Amino acid sequence: MTTAVLRKELQGYIAKMPERRLRVLQPLLSEMAEPLYIVEKASLSEAKRAEKRIKEFHDDPSCFVALK
Repeated sequence: MTTAVLRKELQGYIAKMPERRLRVLQPLLSEMAEPLYIVEKASLSEAKRAEKRIKEFHDDPSCFVALK
């Protein structure tokens, strides 16, 4: 089933729902419509800290512990 067909089917279900159920469904749908996460650009200080840690790793990789 394509996304377009699925959207149309779901919209059909919503169109048939009684108002009482729509009010219950609204918070769920509004939450699900939001992106799972938002990637923000790093601040200047965050970028500098990352660059410092990358340099430290390249200078001496043995000082880092793998996350195994």
